[in-house]
Amino acid sequence: MREREEGTATIEFVWLTLLLLVPFVYVLVAVFDTQRASFGVSTASRSAARAFLQAPDPATAEQRARLAARVALDDQGLDGASVRITCLPSPGECLQPGSSVRVVVRATQRLPLTPSSLGAQLGGVTVDSTHTEPYGSFRKEH
Repeated sequence: MREREEGTATIEFVWLTLLLLVPFVYVLVAVFDTQRASFGVSTASRSAARAFLQAPDPATAEQRARLAARVALDDQGLDGASVRITCLPSPGECLQPGSSVRVVVRATQRLPLTPSSLGAQLGGVTVDSTHTEPYGSFRKEH
């Protein structure tokens, strides 16, 4: 009876390793992808707010802010993120002393290895970032 059981410990070890290691690696990859998306939206919101405040007029400011956000998002490989820009305290008071700009960037990071044929909403983590940057009270006019 002992001859037939030789080598089964190795097979059991390999199967248990596969059964435990594959899900663990999948979870790690999903966590790292979510962290990358989180870093991307955080950088995009901060960059967009700063680019907005450096522009000479509101129309140019919005274009520069969206471009800055797109560059930051592309750097992290994020597609389909939404960027919302709001001037505070009211929408018409942009680039004036005492005002500020709020940028909200939201993206959905798909889980790894989910097929796109099953739908875009299958398995994803939504991350967002809000950054508010004040317009300086003591600024030189352009």
